[in-house]
This record gives sequence, C-alpha cells and structure tokens, in this order.
Amino acid sequence: MLPWRQPAACLLLVALLVGILPCRHVANAALPTPAAAAGLHRHPDGAAPALRSLKHLQGAGRGSRVAGVAELKRHMGRFGYMRPGAEHDDAFDDHMEAAVKRYQSRLGLPVTSRLDPATLGRITSPRCGVSDGRGAVVMSDSAASRFTFFDGKPRWTGPGPIVLTYSVSSAATVSYLPPEAVRAAFRSAFARWAKVIPVEFVEIDEDYSYHEADVRVGFYEGDHGDGSPFDGEKGVVAHAYGPEDGRLHLDAAEHWTLDVDSETEGSALDLESVATHEIGHTLGLGHSSSPEAVMYPYINFGERKVELSGDDIEGVQLLYGSNPRFRHEQHDPSPSVSPGRRNWLGSVSFVCVVLVMLLTHL
Repeated sequence: MLPWRQPAACLLLVALLVGILPCRHVANAALPTPAAAAGLHRHPDGAAPALRSLKHLQGAGRGSRVAGVAELKRHMGRFGYMRPGAEHDDAFDDHMEAAVKRYQSRLGLPVTSRLDPATLGRITSPRCGVSDGRGAVVMSDSAASRFTFFDGKPRWTGPGPIVLTYSVSSAATVSYLPPEAVRAAFRSAFARWAKVIPVEFVEIDEDYSYHEADVRVGFYEGDHGDGSPFDGEKGVVAHAYGPEDGRLHLDAAEHWTLDVDSETEGSALDLESVATHEIGHTLGLGHSSSPEAVMYPYINFGERKVELSGDDIEGVQLLYGSNPRFRHEQHDPSPSVSPGRRNWLGSVSFVCVVLVMLLTHL
C-alpha cells in the first residue's frame, strides 16, 4: 500500500462529512415554522370604514406621526392586533409598532415593523370580517400547521351522523346574479368540505323554512342587524359565525362574479372562493396564517381560490374526523419525506458507499 493512501483517505472522509453536515443544518433551517397564533372572536367585531389608500403612510415607523395612523390603529384593533387600551391617535408609538410586527409575522410578510409597501398592500386587500386575534387556539403538533379554531373549539354535534341544512336567501341577494347560479356556487363550496369530513350538507328551499336552516346565507349592505355592519365596497367582503349560529353574510356592495376568467371588472370577487372560506368559519375554523390556505383571511380581486389546502383539511378533520371515502394522499400529493430530509438521507448513503470503497482499497 502506498504510504499516502491512508492519510488521503482520512482527509477525503473528513471533507465529505464536513460538507454534508452544513447541508443538514440548512435543510432543517428551511423547514417552515408556524406563525404565532392569535385568537378569534366567535363573532366579527364592529364596523369600521374601509381603508381606501394608505400610500401616504408608506415608510412610517416608530416615532413618526402621520395623519391616518389613528384610523389604521382602529383597523388593527378590530382584527386583533392592537393591545386593549392603546391610544387611537396618529402617533406611531410602541403599541403600533408591536401591532405591525404581529401582523407581518402572522400573515407571512417580511417583518420590518414599518409600513412597507407589502404590508400596506395587504392591509388594503379584500378580506374576511372575522377577527384574526383574541381567543384562537392551534391544536396540532405539526410544524407546518397554520390553522386555528374559534375560542372554545366549537363544532356541530348530533346523536348520529352530522347532517347540516343550509338555505340561500332569494330576498337578501344581488340582482345581477342568477339565483340558481348563486345556489350552484354554494352547493359546490359545501361539497368541497363534505368531501373531507363526515358531514352531509342538505340544501332546503327558502320557502320551506329559511330561518330554521342550520346555515343561512344572504347578501347585505351596511348595518344589517347583526352588530357587524359592512364597510362598503373594497373592504370587508363577508363574515360568518361559528357553530351553532350559522349566519353567513356577504357584502352586497362588492362586485361578485361567478366566472373570474371572463370578468372584465377589475374589482370583481369570486363568489365560490369567498363562500368556501366562510363555510369554514361556520364549521368552527378560524383564520390560517398560510397564504395557500382557503382560510387565509385575505383574497385578491379576480382570484379564484376554492381548493382546500392540506392545512384546511387537517384543521377541519381535527374537529370532525375524516370522511371514510377521502384519501388525503390523492388530494395533497406532497411527499411524506421532505426534500431536505431526502437530500440528507441520500448524502449519508453516498458517504457510506465512499467509505466502503476506501476501506476496501486500504
């Protein structure tokens, strides 16, 4: 054996091990971590004017004073980000900085603690009227889970298989959408949830008994008697109440569409997408911090978002169990072993092969 072979083999082995260990560190660092879960009311908070434009607040941070910060503080308080007792003035104080930081962290935005363009753009996007904070709980050990439940983890119950009735009002509606097409959109939205949980949704004729349905759907404007008035176009687009209340309200001031692909109106909202989100609330789900989830609190104009994500499915199945006919791997084809884990295992195998070859030739 040549005298340099053994030291060279050792050096090669050390180099391989040194090279692979950082790979494992990077893979672990890339794993998603859950955002801090804030609480949710069972009921949406009171109304506030829709935020139209906040461009003049861009760049504002702690220590600045800009007209409009007071309005933004009220908005942050409404959705659970401002601490109780904070002053609603135009000073960007410590309370406001903490609220912005919580908001950015929870919604997957860069945490700058300032009103940067990404944060202002998100704040002024269409959103659900249910609060993101105060009372929500996360009930999963999965590091990738971002879903929440309403305080107390309410759910629909029954002596046997759960059957929920729903009705779409033909009186509280918008005139430009065909009633049957609206009902079809809701049938499709309810079916998406029924596919993954053992709950049957049955539509009942409004003339038969709208007010006796478990879930009652209607379009309303402004103050409509539930203590949570809508704020007009391009603000809060809908809200819903958890089990076993069942009210699901959409803002009639918004421009709703049944086909976003053929829509020419730039501020059109896809009805089925919003319906799918709000039905999640009627089942007991709060908001998710995963932007891919149906239960994320924001939606963009012209966006169609109806497919339940793995996060949505995991959350609702923790409440109701899984539909026996549902196969999760068909719905969510993500691998059971993460790419980082596969890379680590593959690298270990490579090192073992090289080690055997070196020992064989020593």
